[in-house]
Amino acid sequence: MSFPLKPRTNGRIPTVAVPPASPIPDSGAPQALFAARAMSQHNRAEMREALDAAIRQADRGRLPLRVPHEVKPVQNRRGMHYHYRPEIFLGLQGWTDFSFPKEGFRVGAGDVCLIPAGVPHAEVVHGEGGKPFRNLVAGFYNNTISLHFAHEARPRKPDIEVIEFFDAPNLDVFLTLANAVVHAHAMQAPARDAVLKGLLLSLFGLFRNLVETGSGRLNSDIGKVFQAKCLVREQFANPDLSVLHIAEQLGCSADYLSHLFHAETKERLIHYMQRIRIDGAILALDAGTLTISEIAYASGFSEPAYFARVFKQHKGVSPQEFRLQLEAQRRQVDDKPKTVYHDHLDFTHGVPAAKQGTPAGK
Repeated sequence: MSFPLKPRTNGRIPTVAVPPASPIPDSGAPQALFAARAMSQHNRAEMREALDAAIRQADRGRLPLRVPHEVKPVQNRRGMHYHYRPEIFLGLQGWTDFSFPKEGFRVGAGDVCLIPAGVPHAEVVHGEGGKPFRNLVAGFYNNTISLHFAHEARPRKPDIEVIEFFDAPNLDVFLTLANAVVHAHAMQAPARDAVLKGLLLSLFGLFRNLVETGSGRLNSDIGKVFQAKCLVREQFANPDLSVLHIAEQLGCSADYLSHLFHAETKERLIHYMQRIRIDGAILALDAGTLTISEIAYASGFSEPAYFARVFKQHKGVSPQEFRLQLEAQRRQVDDKPKTVYHDHLDFTHGVPAAKQGTPAGK
């Protein structure tokens, strides 16, 4: 059993004829997200069919998987972007040329690409054989999962055609599986393919269940509040992002947008912006590879000192103190006993006998 790296062309994932996309102006904002329709019944049927086909291929060990090598996360690279959560692509028609800081590869119809959190990347898309480009993309937010079909919105540039957001109280399960796929893909071990098969079946099976039974009620959060949230999620790393900046892109005044946002969410927009940035910073702090200043800039703060003040307002401690707390929590887990008996605790953690003391018989 193997998970090949190069695209195959045997038409495993069903394709659906869709009209070519018309170019749209590049305003620097995710306008296609604002214009994207919610999923129709036809879209859901197409999504179910695509996921079912992916599950069948994974079950046979024939689902090509591409994962970029992990690099120093959350780097600001010209022409590239990154997310604080993993992103998953399932090729349906045409192909995507992905670029990363140190490599690049092509993802075709029937292939899966999983981009780890924080990895900068760029995408160039192509139709093939007279059929327009089309992908199914999964994204992760706080307690929310998005599934959308991507099309060629501008020449060689992908964007959202239709989208739906699902409540995901079990988001941690999805993220754990996605991160496990990344680690399993990189390992060299006899059972690598078996592990990948199980993980991919679980991950795509959960997506399939979500489409069948999940609630898309978050799509009712429409209008300028929904658009403002999308702008914050997409542009939180931009230090120029502000209430005024968002209001200008949405064609209203800052005062009106602030009032509307608070009326519908009971949260001030500026607080929401800070919260999203701080949530992303916490993920970077937990990774432990960036300095506090690097995290501040990557999270959209123009000054590390201001980042530290805002962080303390939200979490009650400084970023450095929060990182120490995370490290202490990890050590606390390591210090717990392996087994609890009624009259004693066993702290043996599977250390080989040769390292526990003098070998028997000596």
